[in-house]
Amino acid sequence: MVTRPAQHADAEAAAWIARLQADDRSSLTDAGLQEWLRADPAHADAFERATELWAMLPGAALCCDGATPIRHRTVPRGWATRRDFQAVAASALLLIAVGAGWWLDGADAYATRRGEQKVTTLEDGSRIALNTDTEVEVRYARDERRVTLDRGEAMFDVAPNHARPFLVTAGDKQVRALGTSFIVRRTGSGVVVTLLEGKVSVTDRRTARAGATPTILTPGERLTANVDAPSTIDQPAIDAVTAWRRGQAVFADTPLSAAVAELNRYGGPHIAVEDPHLASLRVSGVFATSDTTEFAAAIAALHGLRIQKAGAELRIVR
Repeated sequence: MVTRPAQHADAEAAAWIARLQADDRSSLTDAGLQEWLRADPAHADAFERATELWAMLPGAALCCDGATPIRHRTVPRGWATRRDFQAVAASALLLIAVGAGWWLDGADAYATRRGEQKVTTLEDGSRIALNTDTEVEVRYARDERRVTLDRGEAMFDVAPNHARPFLVTAGDKQVRALGTSFIVRRTGSGVVVTLLEGKVSVTDRRTARAGATPTILTPGERLTANVDAPSTIDQPAIDAVTAWRRGQAVFADTPLSAAVAELNRYGGPHIAVEDPHLASLRVSGVFATSDTTEFAAAIAALHGLRIQKAGAELRIVR
């Protein structure tokens, strides 16, 4: 998750208090809380502050495995129902949010820096794995779960809920899923959607109003949509598509220019290949995304090339 000041963590903790008091609370809600608590030590501190505030409210009660317990109080007259507690939870949320100078708008932002990867569990149990230099925004409503991929690449494991479809928007494309696993990547020229399990439909938002038929993907299929070319569907090697989850990049007869561009996404010394002939060389193999220096050395040794260091850049030359 994007690093935020303590005030934002306090507001998120208050939001969890409200979720735990909701009528539709489930084991997935509790699991989501545990994931949030483990994500950052500051979250546990914020949750403790929120529960202390909740404990000061009449009739407050909260139970969740592994979370800070809140003492039970005698319910005074006038505090009769769980809905009353929910209303107070909402008030507590508002109090903390206003005190922090931060207004909840129903959206959560998650991001990774270059070379970083993270996994987050949402309130419904769905999980998002963020690849390097990725940012997503999550907005949940009663009738839908909506995610916007602003940049980068993310893998989604969606908790089934037919009443609340899971929608991912990336550029001009919208992916709709009902309990499935898939990867969405934004590139410089478009969007790539790879279905791992289940079923998704991909819609072009520019033509949706004109009644264009969505594209339905089956497991193992990948849709590549470029701005200046028709969309294509192929069946890539899934191990290669998901290699980034293992800290690897897999190339199979890939142009060196494309392989270099992929490795450069993950940080480390920047690799440059300026010679067009060298850029067209083909690359095959499995490489660590965390070590561009090793990749450059391997390519140079394989093709009898040299590496020139220029500041933080590695140039592959003849």
